[in-house]
Amino acid sequence: MNEPVYALNLFDVSSKEEYLAYSRRSAKEVQTYGGHVVALGKYRESIAGDLNPRSVLILVEWKSREAFERYCNDPALKDLHPHRINGTSNYIWQLFDKLSDLRPILK
Repeated sequence: MNEPVYALNLFDVSSKEEYLAYSRRSAKEVQTYGGHVVALGKYRESIAGDLNPRSVLILVEWKSREAFERYCNDPALKDLHPHRINGTSNYIWQLFDKLSDLRPILK
C-alpha cells in the first residue's frame, strides 16, 4: 500500500544537546525521504484522557509507510537516529493512515 501516513511523535526532551544534534539534521533528511512536518507543538494542558503528558508533539506526514521505513532504516542515517533516542524520553511514536473522512472507521 502506497498511501500517505502520519507519524505522531510525543516525547520529553532529556538532553538538549543530543536532541539539537538530531533536529539540526533531521528536518532536511525527513524531506529527503518523503516526509514533511505538519505540526510542532509544546504541551499546554490536558482536557480529557489518561495519557501522561509529553512536552513535545511533532506530526509528520509521510508519502507512504515505505518512505517512513526508508528514513528509519537507511544505513546512511545510522549516525542520526541515536541522537533522537539519546535526546528524548517517554517517546510515543505511532503511525496513522491518512483519511479524507471517517467513513472507513464508521463502516
